[in-house]
Amino acid sequence: MNSEEDKIEKNTPDDEISLLDLFAVLWHRKKMIIAITVVAMVGVVIYSIISLALPPELSPLPNKYTPRALMLIDNRSAGRMPSGMGGLAALAGVNMPVSASFSDLAVFLVGTNSMLDSVVDEFDLITRYNIEKHPRASSRKALKKNLTASYDERSGVFSISFTDIDPVFARDVVNYCTDFLANRFDELGLDKNKIERENLDLNLNTTLEEIEQLEEETRRLEHSVAFSTAPANIPAITTYVNRISMELAAKRQVYTQLKVQSEMLRVNMASENPVFQILEIAEVPDLKSGPGRGMLCIIVTFAAGFFAVFMAFALNAISNIKKDPEAMAKLRG
Repeated sequence: MNSEEDKIEKNTPDDEISLLDLFAVLWHRKKMIIAITVVAMVGVVIYSIISLALPPELSPLPNKYTPRALMLIDNRSAGRMPSGMGGLAALAGVNMPVSASFSDLAVFLVGTNSMLDSVVDEFDLITRYNIEKHPRASSRKALKKNLTASYDERSGVFSISFTDIDPVFARDVVNYCTDFLANRFDELGLDKNKIERENLDLNLNTTLEEIEQLEEETRRLEHSVAFSTAPANIPAITTYVNRISMELAAKRQVYTQLKVQSEMLRVNMASENPVFQILEIAEVPDLKSGPGRGMLCIIVTFAAGFFAVFMAFALNAISNIKKDPEAMAKLRG
């Protein structure tokens, strides 16, 4: 026991001397530490003020804005991705799982070359970003860097956002992407109720036009019979009128059936959510999403302080080595 206590007593002064030595080094280099920290703090504050005062196009740290659009994607109405979607993804060089959902497809479509190229061409991003080398690939890369798509499984909400120094331009890009996705979902025929409704409306309009034409033809023939100057033609005209009347009656029945189906489908669609529904279009943001200049000033100031402390110990170590003949001899040798 006595030997262990002696060791503790011997180690305690050494530890205290070590702490004092460390503090002595910092105190000896205090002016350097304070100078480096203050210069870094003042420099980053001036940098932040200048970046805020300059126009966004010239600022080294411009304000950035991130508008967002929200869409509701109903995966329950589909269960599993149709088999055709797997082939579509395979053509694009991406292997999607069999159980991929409509939300997975939406995220996938945002990164496809067809959508990226459409946005690039619509807003002439090659000129806007001053891209000279590999314009198509570089413009896609620049767009993907600022374009974000995400899906919240809990709420079923799919969101698209785009970050840029111009809030109006950023909003326009997001809304264009939203419309592009909505059109792509329609083209792929994912919402069966919507497609069926469009087909029914088309058939209703076509049938109604045919009914109106037949009614007009019937009135014209009846007028011909009433004012005919050739009685021999009246039986043939009457037969033709009867034939048109039968066809007209059939068309009216078809129209009635289509109308009933259309109304039933409308009721059914009212009780179900569409596969893809725009909840909220992007608006011009009035608050910046970045950068955090205050946080930048704090980080740079603390980093400069730690760097100054490291420099103090490094300079002290170099000074000690220079004072040690044996160490200097090793370095020379």
